[in-house]
Amino acid sequence: MVSKVDLQTLDNAINTVRKEITNRFDFKGSNVVIELNKKDFKLEVEAESEMKLQQILDVLISRSIRQGLAAEVYDLGKEAYQSGKAVKKEVPVRNGIKQEDAKKIVKLIKDSGLKVQAAIMDDMVRVTAKKIDDLQSVIQASKGWNIGIALQYVNMKS
Repeated sequence: MVSKVDLQTLDNAINTVRKEITNRFDFKGSNVVIELNKKDFKLEVEAESEMKLQQILDVLISRSIRQGLAAEVYDLGKEAYQSGKAVKKEVPVRNGIKQEDAKKIVKLIKDSGLKVQAAIMDDMVRVTAKKIDDLQSVIQASKGWNIGIALQYVNMKS
């Protein structure tokens, strides 16, 4: 189990948001900045008001979902702050599973009662089992967990 964000897909989603915002009537003539820091996986969003900033974030989430990114990849927990005449917000993009989230996932897997072994390896959780059906059961169970991160499943071998 991993939580990876494809940089190209993320960039495409942000470019689509920029294009839509510039074409919207309610944003004509207003100062809007949407910048992606690819090195730090952070998104800088700037608008004239709190309401416009929220509209940009709503468009960002809907466009990201259409591009195949889960809404959980954006950490919208930080508050927006006033900077001169503009309202700015820094939105980190979650890439990789943090240690405490990995521990939660391992605990949920062990509590499920399936005959699998789970181990934390850097920024992923490795799940091994004798039968592929057990692995598929873990995948189905994980879709019901509400842990706040988007999970992908890679390198499944039988």
